Amino acid sequence: MARILIIEDEQDLAGLVDYNLRAAGFETDTANTGAGGLARARAHPPDLVLLDLMLPDVAGGEVLRMLKSDPELKKAAVVIVSAKGQEADRIQGLELGADDYVVKPFSVRELLLRVKAVLRRADAEEGPAALLAAGDISLDASRHQVRVKGEEIILTALEFRLLRTLLERSDRVQTREVLLSDVWGIQAEIHTRTVDTHIKRLREKLGPAGDIIETVRGVGYKLSPP
Repeated sequence: MARILIIEDEQDLAGLVDYNLRAAGFETDTANTGAGGLARARAHPPDLVLLDLMLPDVAGGEVLRMLKSDPELKKAAVVIVSAKGQEADRIQGLELGADDYVVKPFSVRELLLRVKAVLRRADAEEGPAALLAAGDISLDASRHQVRVKGEEIILTALEFRLLRTLLERSDRVQTREVLLSDVWGIQAEIHTRTVDTHIKRLREKLGPAGDIIETVRGVGYKLSPP
């Protein structure tokens, strides 16, 4: 069963979530500070992190950035669990690379459903081996590896999922709403530049090879093989 790391400074809430996750069959670990959470993640890499944004030492956003920039941890899914529920907060969390965003107070049942949905998406990516290529870009799904002209490029889990989706749907326009639903697993009930931000970062990492990802003005994006 998946291993879940809870980074939460409210001890009662952390205990409640920990108890229910264990009852659902998950292996869990907890930390009440950002630094402690990063240390535990590095010692025992989790499959998913439940991350509070308002921690007593390191801001949750910085913890998320450090998780996504660590080659050993970047594949871990992250679900933000925060009392900061404004639209701008949710948008920022998604743009930082979170897989989902749950606002406090929440029902434990809803949280469990969200966790299982995120893990199912991750499992789907670890399914049958898929080798995809376009131009100078090659993607090996089984190894979670992307290469440009033979040189490995380090992508976050969301960037990898986004590129894979575009490669699988080569030469077909994908609207922002479709990408939000299929890549992030969220409905576009809020106005967000999440997709645009991740496309920009993906192009930057791919370098000149990223030019095959075209912007379809007013609609979305498509990958056009040379």
